Amino acid sequence: MAVTNTASMTIAEMREFAGFAPCEQRYIRRSLDIGLGRQDAFKLWARDAGENAAIRRQYVAYQDLKALRSTIPSEGSIDGIEGFLGALTRIAAFDLGQERLASFAAFRFLYERLLGASARPWLPSAFCAAAALPQIRPERRKILLQSLSEAAATAPGWSTQAPSFYPEFIEAEAA
Repeated sequence: MAVTNTASMTIAEMREFAGFAPCEQRYIRRSLDIGLGRQDAFKLWARDAGENAAIRRQYVAYQDLKALRSTIPSEGSIDGIEGFLGALTRIAAFDLGQERLASFAAFRFLYERLLGASARPWLPSAFCAAAALPQIRPERRKILLQSLSEAAATAPGWSTQAPSFYPEFIEAEAA
C-alpha cells in the first residue's frame, strides 16, 4: 500500500509540475540545482552573460538555505519565527523578483523541495510578505497575491509527507 501511495503522490507532483509554464519549470529546475547543490548551474543553465550573472546572484541569495532547513519552527511555536521568516522572506523576495515564478503554486512547489515538508505551514506567510514588498512591480504584486487561494491561505493543516518528485535538467531542453 505504501508503494502505491508514494507512486500516486509522485504522479500527482509530476502533473502539477507539468502544469507550470515552461519558464517556471526551467527556473524551478535551475533553483533546485543551486539550492540543493545538485549540479553546476553555470555549466547547465547559463546561456549568456546575463544568465551567468543571475545564477551568481541566486547562489548568493540561497546561501542561507542550509541554515534555514535546520531552524524551521514547529507549527505551534513562536520561538525563532523572526529569524526564520525574515530569512525566508528575503530569499523568496529574490525569487519572486526574478519574475519567473508566476503563482503561489509554483513558489510552494519549489520551496517544499528546497526546505522540506516541515516548511509548508510557513510558505503562505513568506510568499505574501515577499510578494507585497515594494521591490515587486505593482502589477506583478497583484498577480502573485491573487494566486494564493483562500484554501492555501487558511489551511487548517499541512501534509508532513516529503516531496517525492524533484525535476531535473533534461538534455533535450538544451537543444
